[in-house]
Amino acid sequence: MAGGKKTGILLLNLGGPDSLDAVRPFLYNLFSDREIIRLGPAFLQKPLAGLIAALRHTKTESYYRLIGGRSPIREITTAEAEALERRLNAGENGSRFRVFVGMRYWHPLIEETIPAILQEGITRVVAFGLYPHYSVATTGSSLSRLEKVCAGLPLSLFPVKAWYDHPLYIGALAEKIREGLARFGDAEDVHVLFSAHSLPKKFIDEGDPYVRHIEATIAAVSARIGMKYHLSYQSKSGPVKWLEPSTESMLEDLAGRGVRNLLVVPISFVSDHIETLYEIDILYKGMAERLGINLRRAESLNVAPLFIEALADISLKAMKEAGWTA
Repeated sequence: MAGGKKTGILLLNLGGPDSLDAVRPFLYNLFSDREIIRLGPAFLQKPLAGLIAALRHTKTESYYRLIGGRSPIREITTAEAEALERRLNAGENGSRFRVFVGMRYWHPLIEETIPAILQEGITRVVAFGLYPHYSVATTGSSLSRLEKVCAGLPLSLFPVKAWYDHPLYIGALAEKIREGLARFGDAEDVHVLFSAHSLPKKFIDEGDPYVRHIEATIAAVSARIGMKYHLSYQSKSGPVKWLEPSTESMLEDLAGRGVRNLLVVPISFVSDHIETLYEIDILYKGMAERLGINLRRAESLNVAPLFIEALADISLKAMKEAGWTA
């Protein structure tokens, strides 16, 4: 099969600043995305994004300093892509697949990756976000950008919009939760807190399936692991109404109920970045200590072998659904 037509797999992610100097332009790119946040009339979107980035970058930089001065998301996503490419090309598959990374808000940007794909002579691409649960703010925004970049180009795209209930993904997540629970040793009454990235509530009111997908993932995991679990939402910003309960309020609630051992599972994140390394590992852990809770975090999936198997299966099934043969 080595001589067959090559297929590209494009892993989409939000990206993150790779240095402290990149924080301000990263924030500008994020707040310039009108599909996830509307800052007044359209002609004011970018000026207001620039103002927000100017006001927020110093505080945000202080968070990145605490985790090494940059986001590790590019290195981790690249490692996931390399592991996936090795898995897809193993055995008789030869070198039929090339796996690429395209970021929404920082390098390598989607608009930088597409020319690289075409340069290799690849004309068909399976694209999916490293966000298992669909939302217009994540998968929707990335696929929308991808479609605009690819308009008029000799490239066939097959997008995968969600994979929140994929059995291998559920298995990989369950594996990390079991490992996390085991680290509590003989401690009794360990609770699990699934902490998902928050969204403005209006997205859900307008039909976004994100919460439904999150709850379906948790139900599938809980069918494999007997546990006491809760769901909360983290990382909200701005004055609009966000999904509730917040992770901060949930920690206070659980402390009030006498919970003393808590495993936090970053349910909507597959790779480590600022929301896991700063928010959970530093901010929420410190808050939990003050509340008398022993908080630990389940490891992110990153390049876990079963997770890479999930990505491979998603890729192959998408290719089959697209009707593409070798």
